[in-house]
Amino acid sequence: MAESKALLSIDGKEIAELPVLKGTAGTDVIDIRTLGSHGYFTYDPGFLATASCESSITFIDGGKGILQHRGYPIDNLAKEADYLEVCYILLNGEAPNKEQYEEFKIIITNHTMVHEKIAHFFHGFLPDAHPMAMLCGVVGALSSFYHSDLDINDPEQRHRSAHRLIAKMPTIAAMAYKYSVGQPFVYPRNDLTYAENFLHMMFSVPAEEYKVSPIIAKAMDRIFTLHADHEQNASTSTVRLAGSSGANPYACIAAGIASLWGPAHGGANEACLTMLEEIGDISRVDEYVLKAKDKDDSFRLMGFGHRVYKNFDPRATVMRETCHEVLAELGINDPLLDVAMALEKVALEDEYFVQRKLYPNVDFYSGIILKAIGIPSSMFTVIFAMSRTVGWIAHWDEMLSQPGQKIGRPRQKYTGEIDRTFVPLSK
Repeated sequence: MAESKALLSIDGKEIAELPVLKGTAGTDVIDIRTLGSHGYFTYDPGFLATASCESSITFIDGGKGILQHRGYPIDNLAKEADYLEVCYILLNGEAPNKEQYEEFKIIITNHTMVHEKIAHFFHGFLPDAHPMAMLCGVVGALSSFYHSDLDINDPEQRHRSAHRLIAKMPTIAAMAYKYSVGQPFVYPRNDLTYAENFLHMMFSVPAEEYKVSPIIAKAMDRIFTLHADHEQNASTSTVRLAGSSGANPYACIAAGIASLWGPAHGGANEACLTMLEEIGDISRVDEYVLKAKDKDDSFRLMGFGHRVYKNFDPRATVMRETCHEVLAELGINDPLLDVAMALEKVALEDEYFVQRKLYPNVDFYSGIILKAIGIPSSMFTVIFAMSRTVGWIAHWDEMLSQPGQKIGRPRQKYTGEIDRTFVPLSK
């Protein structure tokens, strides 16, 4: 409800009285929906100060380092819940009791298989195709398998679509990896947890038994949890915009995957690994730290600081603990991991980085964990997409459940030519 008004005046003339709306937390918003009738639009490239929707799913206060899903703090969820519990919370708004959780887990487990014809899609890709290209294409094609279950106005059909997508994404992601390395696809197993199942489909081969490490499975589950949703980011907004046209859920999620593919969004942990490879050896860390401090040098530390979080990334605190657990469990002797740990020490202790709040963020630690587990950097964004699917589908479902939704149609400031006369080629 509007509790106050904002008066818009131009050149001393009052143009409009606009309601100021309050949420349960966060910044108040000025309702500008009637502004067009007064002959004006707002101009906000990148939507830095524009709320595009009303949502009750995720709350972020970057200045205070707060991230909450349905009111539950992310560090609490990452330590006390598993990924499927977080999925239930995002979809349903409340934490499940034991019976609800078991029922939800059974539903997801029973949907992990994909139609055998899906394998034929993969065989149409070149062997060196990027896994994100395969993921985007195959997820979009899923709608061709569920013709009778695509009524987006039916809440039950929307929920079934959500369950299918959450369940099948690990299977499709693992198939993309297996195809890229020339190994046979591995079917999901109903006796494994969500994270264990993904690792089994990724790394098991017919020739020998694969045992999933509990430490690695826990780390994988936390990576899923910490990437499950992040409010109105680029990919989530893409899913909502595609969904506003009435597109089917599989097309919408494919659109989200395409948006996430960009290096400025989902490719951040891959960019972090590329940076570590450029540094190459622990003996060069001091050299690159000086380069990072030099404003005239183009080198930038990837995986440090965050556009949203101005004090610390609440996800990174949990991920740091998990990262050190994984490295201790695996005992890997990898020069790049030594470089990463040396950079972490600098960022946490050097006054230059401390004053500028250039702390290691979730992308820094998740990249290190995924590399240590043996997952290639080309799969990093795929795993991000798999984790974020529940957030995308929760926002899509929320949007469609709200009355009066309209197709997204941003405005523009036009700067091109006007009123030109066209001369036909014959003249």
